[in-house]
Amino acid sequence: MSRYVYDFFEGNKDLKDLLGGKGANLAEMTRMGLPVPPGFTITTGACREFLRTGAVPAGLFDEVEEHLRLVQARLGKRLGDPADPLLLSVRSGGKFSMPGMMETILDIGLNDATVLGLAEKSGDERFAWDSYRRLVQMFGHTVFGVPNEDFEAASAMTGAELVDAYKKVFTAHTGRDFPQSPHEQLFSAISAVFASWNADRAVLYRRQERIPQDLGTAVNVMAMVFGNRGPRSGSGVAFTRDPATGRRGAYGDYLPNAQGEDVVAGIRNTMGLAELAEIDPKSHARLLSIMQKLEQRYRDLCDIEFTIEDGTLWMLQTRVGKRTPAAAFVIAAQLVEEGLITLDEALLRVSGEQLAKLMFPSFDTAAAPEPLTTGVAASPGAAVGAIVFDSAAAAAAAGPVILVRRETNPDDLPGMIAAQGILTGRGGKTSHAAVVARGMGKTCVCGADELEVDAAAGTLTVAGRVLHAGDVVSIDGTSGRVYAGPVPVHPSPVVRYFEGELSPLGDPLLAAVQRLMTHADHVARLGVHANADTGADARRAHRFGATGIGLCRTEHMFLGDRRELVERLILATDAEERDAALAALLPLQRDDFAELLAAMDGRPVTVRLIDPPLHEFLPPLDELTARVARAEALGEDPGGDGRLLAAVRRMHEQNPMLGLRGVRLGLVVPGLFAMQVRAVAEAAAARLAAGGDPRPEIMVPLVGAVQELEIVRAEAARVLSEVPGAPPIPIGTMIEVPRAALTAHQIAMSADFFSFGTNDLTQMTWGFSRDDVEGAFFGRYLDLGVFGVSPFETLDRLGVGELVRTAVERGRAAQPGLSTGVCGEHGGDPASIRFFHDAGLTYVSCSPFRVPVARLEAGRAAVDTGPVSDSR
Repeated sequence: MSRYVYDFFEGNKDLKDLLGGKGANLAEMTRMGLPVPPGFTITTGACREFLRTGAVPAGLFDEVEEHLRLVQARLGKRLGDPADPLLLSVRSGGKFSMPGMMETILDIGLNDATVLGLAEKSGDERFAWDSYRRLVQMFGHTVFGVPNEDFEAASAMTGAELVDAYKKVFTAHTGRDFPQSPHEQLFSAISAVFASWNADRAVLYRRQERIPQDLGTAVNVMAMVFGNRGPRSGSGVAFTRDPATGRRGAYGDYLPNAQGEDVVAGIRNTMGLAELAEIDPKSHARLLSIMQKLEQRYRDLCDIEFTIEDGTLWMLQTRVGKRTPAAAFVIAAQLVEEGLITLDEALLRVSGEQLAKLMFPSFDTAAAPEPLTTGVAASPGAAVGAIVFDSAAAAAAAGPVILVRRETNPDDLPGMIAAQGILTGRGGKTSHAAVVARGMGKTCVCGADELEVDAAAGTLTVAGRVLHAGDVVSIDGTSGRVYAGPVPVHPSPVVRYFEGELSPLGDPLLAAVQRLMTHADHVARLGVHANADTGADARRAHRFGATGIGLCRTEHMFLGDRRELVERLILATDAEERDAALAALLPLQRDDFAELLAAMDGRPVTVRLIDPPLHEFLPPLDELTARVARAEALGEDPGGDGRLLAAVRRMHEQNPMLGLRGVRLGLVVPGLFAMQVRAVAEAAAARLAAGGDPRPEIMVPLVGAVQELEIVRAEAARVLSEVPGAPPIPIGTMIEVPRAALTAHQIAMSADFFSFGTNDLTQMTWGFSRDDVEGAFFGRYLDLGVFGVSPFETLDRLGVGELVRTAVERGRAAQPGLSTGVCGEHGGDPASIRFFHDAGLTYVSCSPFRVPVARLEAGRAAVDTGPVSDSR
């Protein structure tokens, strides 16, 4: 028979899979001898069984009763005792932190009899009835779905009268009286917390944060301690370092005479820990000592929830704290300096996704007007958008928006995801809005208490000025400032550092980025190249640390003024016209390649021969047909339009993405590839003659059969032999057709290298276009769980990834040491780079701005020896 319940003293911090994060950390604090109220944890396995069958596992409540007896014995109290009742909290706790997404029920055990005993024992009748009121509301909302608004409508009363009003609301919605049995309350609460795993907001949060949907939540049952027992009581949340900047020192919020839920809800503005030191120096000193012990134990920033009950400190939770991207880098570097972690560990404490967020622009404060107001800088960044006052408006907006609320709650999650930033009138750095925004990397300003938010009227008022829904505001999550209207932005200091414009000396963030990037480059096995088609892009990629160009898209070089030359090539009716058009294109291409080779001197430059359908360089068929028909109707000569129309009709395809493109162009249009190869060779020869070190490579796109590559390679060899002084130029191919991956052992015999075009490989493997998927059905597929994330954003490891592995293995079996890279968008995706490392690729290639992200992730992949998930 499975075991489903563990006392706090039986676990430890490494049992998150079994006990959830909260339960494992409560167990760890208990083992450390810290003041944790007695309790026990119901495992995630029990939740999974509940979700599978719709009922609690057999024998679970018997186990709960057994462990409850141990808690009662340790405290000398009994659940349901009318004289001195034991009260319990029931809290969720998944493996990964999901702040506010699942349910909590406090004060389990209160009823019409025990509330009188609690009042007598505490000597505080107000406190006892307030606790009972909280239980009726939490239990009614969580277990039976009674709207909180209905309870709040009765809040004009107090004490026993208010509890009676709440119980009437409960009965009106449920058709039954509020349960007086403490054990029924407990068992119902446990079941409700299990069920909250599949609440809409929890499912959405997991999808946003890429948390697996099948983990289930643990349930923690703990003896209640009360922060609302009077002026010597209170609740708080604290961090061992500043979660916004990473600065050393204790940071946090404390709310006297309040429960923990009041702190994170942001309903009342809090005081800082320094003020706690003034009103309760003993508890403050004990808290700081515990915080130091926890940081040493976890070797990381710790997020702590605590309660002081009548002068006695209790620890209710700890976890490795969420932090901003800037704080993540600063803290990781600090912990290395302090000897708590190694540089390898520090790399695993940051991510490419965090680095990408640090590269976003920020406000140009010199051009900013006087701020409307200043709130709490909860999550940094610069966000500009139109005001919206509810989640639905944010999700439906066509342009960037700022979600403005008095305070957010978990139901606001869809709007928080959709918004550029979040602004609240209440709450601090530990409020729901702040915690969730930091986790998502959203800009957030909280606790701007001068703001009067009237969501019903659609107005925001500050200092007599009224703003309406749709008005533009700008919020600065670094300073907490709020501005009316748009504020200009300037580049991120991290980008300016990579550009060589800023020194890391004296700047903790830039120094941390430099140290971790240097170590990532040192340990990485994957090279990082850039996708660049111009000299400017190539030079930026070089500054950002690219070790070469992995993809030069030559089709981009045929746009603009050169489109006319392509039209001449397409319209050529004989070899003479065609050769004239190619001769005109040759020097233009040669100059393009010369600029790239100069920018990347000494580094490989992979030139992809022209890829897209030639019809993309011609007017649309319907537009051209209309122009010719109009001319004929007027009795005019359609002239060149007539010839164009004939060519467009000749080349028209039902599905051009599967038609005349890539290598097929080179085989169908004589001389096209030869012209490009000659341009590369001549540019390289000139660069070499000038004393440079050109390292061009030629890549043939869309090969599906080795015979295609053999034909192009033979033609290229002939051209290269005709260019005096040209260096040896490797010739490889893109693997972007599933057949190429499956026949890689044949293709490798004629290829000097492979580069995976994962965009096309994904299209052709899944059978849908990345241009069509978003509007057609993608949203529905996300809702149904078919996708956790777009396969065009993060590589589909089970399908497309298997083709990549197959091609690498078969290609290297035929040609050991074959160089393999990836040049699709996945080359810059942090979640995909680890896969490419494990698959044995030689390098990844991405856009210049993503090069630092890829460098960091390449280093992280090299030091991370943990298993790679096969989930999409």
